[in-house]
Amino acid sequence: MVEVVVAAVQSVPSKFVVAVQHNARITRFALPLTPQPKYSHLPAEVQRAASLLLSVGADKWITDVVTIDDPIVFSQLSHTEFASKVIGRKIQNVGRYGKYLYIELDGDGPMPVLHFGMTGLFQIKGENPTYYRKKPKNASVEWPPKFMKFVLHLTAEDSKLVTEVAFLDARRLGRVRLCASPLDEPPISTLGFDPILSMPALDEFMPLVRKRLCPIKALLLDQSFSAGVGNWVADEILYNARIHPEQRCNTLTQDQIVSLRTQMIYVCETAVAVNADSEQFPIHWLFKHRWGKKKEESDIMTLPNGKPATIKWITVGGRTSAYVVEMQLLPSVGDTRQVSKLFRFSGHPYRHKLDWGTGIEHHFKEGKFVQ
Repeated sequence: MVEVVVAAVQSVPSKFVVAVQHNARITRFALPLTPQPKYSHLPAEVQRAASLLLSVGADKWITDVVTIDDPIVFSQLSHTEFASKVIGRKIQNVGRYGKYLYIELDGDGPMPVLHFGMTGLFQIKGENPTYYRKKPKNASVEWPPKFMKFVLHLTAEDSKLVTEVAFLDARRLGRVRLCASPLDEPPISTLGFDPILSMPALDEFMPLVRKRLCPIKALLLDQSFSAGVGNWVADEILYNARIHPEQRCNTLTQDQIVSLRTQMIYVCETAVAVNADSEQFPIHWLFKHRWGKKKEESDIMTLPNGKPATIKWITVGGRTSAYVVEMQLLPSVGDTRQVSKLFRFSGHPYRHKLDWGTGIEHHFKEGKFVQ
């Protein structure tokens, strides 16, 4: 069954958008190639995606959109609504904050906000897709590519040349949203600082860390603390800072916090500088030993001084964590889990309660626990 939907386009009153439902999954929206009038108006992998889209899409019109009906990725809107809101508009800029990418379009409509999950990426038609790790065995050169969620057809003004850009997500952990003001509303507005874009000064950074009671690895992964730091990035930061992933935040020394901040900047900026190409990461990074080797090889590494070292794998904050035994020592400070004080207060046996998932301490006040 073929369903035809006709909708008017504000920028071209005499023209129409025709949306044809070819089958149960794919919808195509097409516009004439006539230029529309102008309006008056890192994590490293996401930064690379933003740079890629900006390089091929800046000042180009979205003249065609193909979408796949995926209610998981398009979780807060339908795939047809996404297409209808972006078609006929010009890409003015592509930005990133934390793990989110946002596309600034002309006009008064909402802007696309994308979360890439673990496997999201952009692919340009006619070019090989790029991966920050080894190319998957099931990577395909077909078009539209496998696992695509939408394809944008981009056309420059006074040109009939079309550039096709596909957003892929094999594991469906990414999300596609529309926001009126991406930086001022959720999900981006709920995030903490971005290590590249908005790293706090040391005098602000230090109390942010010391007031938390959770393991430092868990804090780094908390997006409300630092936006964009993923699992391997957190391990790399802690390795370079010589901090054990299980060390509690409130036990870190001033020197450790200074080193932590320095290495957050270093690791994130280095990864972005090489466009998230893992082959260009520094040879001494722990990343080089996380993947691509046999298990017996991945548990050992050679330090810059030539001495051997042992890599151990533990679970911290619900995530697998790698650390180097000889370089990242856990201070002996007694039982690090005994951080909450237990005593009678207003008839309640606990005055403090710790949320181990977030590391936030809750205090008993007026008959209930509050932050």
